[in-house]
Amino acid sequence: MAKLSVDRLDLAGKRVFLRVDFNVPLDGGRVTDDTRITAALPTIRHCLDAAASVVIGSHLGRPKGKPDAKFSLAPVATRLSELLGQPVPLARDCIGSEVEAMARGLARGQILMLENLRFHSEEEANDDGFATALAAVADVYVDDAFAAAHRAHASIEAITRHLRPAAAGLLMARELEALGRIFDKPERPVWTILGGAKVSDKLALVQHLLGKVDGVLVGGGMAFTFLQALGHPVGRSLVEPDRLGAAREVIERARAAAVPLRLPVDFVVAASPDDGASRRTVSLREIPSDLMGLDIGPTTVGQFTSALKGAGTVLWNGPMGVFEREGFAEGTMGVARAVSECGGFSVIGGGDTIAAVQRAGVTSRIGYISTAGGAFLEYLEGRVLPGVAAIDDA
Repeated sequence: MAKLSVDRLDLAGKRVFLRVDFNVPLDGGRVTDDTRITAALPTIRHCLDAAASVVIGSHLGRPKGKPDAKFSLAPVATRLSELLGQPVPLARDCIGSEVEAMARGLARGQILMLENLRFHSEEEANDDGFATALAAVADVYVDDAFAAAHRAHASIEAITRHLRPAAAGLLMARELEALGRIFDKPERPVWTILGGAKVSDKLALVQHLLGKVDGVLVGGGMAFTFLQALGHPVGRSLVEPDRLGAAREVIERARAAAVPLRLPVDFVVAASPDDGASRRTVSLREIPSDLMGLDIGPTTVGQFTSALKGAGTVLWNGPMGVFEREGFAEGTMGVARAVSECGGFSVIGGGDTIAAVQRAGVTSRIGYISTAGGAFLEYLEGRVLPGVAAIDDA
């Protein structure tokens, strides 16, 4: 179901409660990566240009439900002010009479940032009273925090019981549109690439996708659980013994559905991922018992690249190896290049995958890069996300 977007609202003279995800890394009171802040700028500017005033709410870190200076949003307000070129005052709290007075005092085109929502335990408890207090500062609710949409928190779900209309911000709307293209009427064939360390993190996802995609490519540490489930010795490579049965079930389901599920056929192996470790490339059947696979090999990269040629849609989550280390990066870099050159609509998500395409220098050739992590995976697993369900239908 299409959701109401902020660009369909008449915002003139209104106060907008804008829920964003400014959970950004800090170092010494300075924002070290403002990607999530810049991602929300189009929605903020749209509201300001529409003659609204904006009250921004976000969480930062895990302050355990009480004020903690190291999790203050003060550095974020400073960085947002620099990016917008206008003052962004920070309220001392996110609820209460003082905050309400500051919000009422905003003129059109002005912004107020609330202090960390998680300084109150009621936020994560989805407390209705806390949500009522948050709603008191605004006339309209806009959610631009897709990355937190899988959380049933007060500023995401309960607040919409008291503040309507509830609309998607421009970033949220783009996320839903891009992910919708994968399932609604995707260009075929549809291939999904899954990597990362643990198969347990992706089991629900691959099971859900088997009925919707035309092929699955599996790499990263999670591949070894599948390979061991097939009876292959994998040396000291990462394996989840308690997931072997589930991996066999996925393989059988893929066979029954006639969906190719392709696993690596060669690996870069070493005693450890340390930069100085001696490494070599071996075939699947030659992994030494005392070494571990830390990247997919060139033959696998070639096979994966061939599979992706002519793809209509590609979904990628998870690196192919320990790409942070120079000696084990080429597999992930090769897949990044293959995705960028496939010719179809590509969607990637997850911090490691985003870092990989940035390192490979192919970011501009990716169809859509999701800002979300857990929400991205849960949406693809077919779960109902509280933050999406709470937004008004279009």
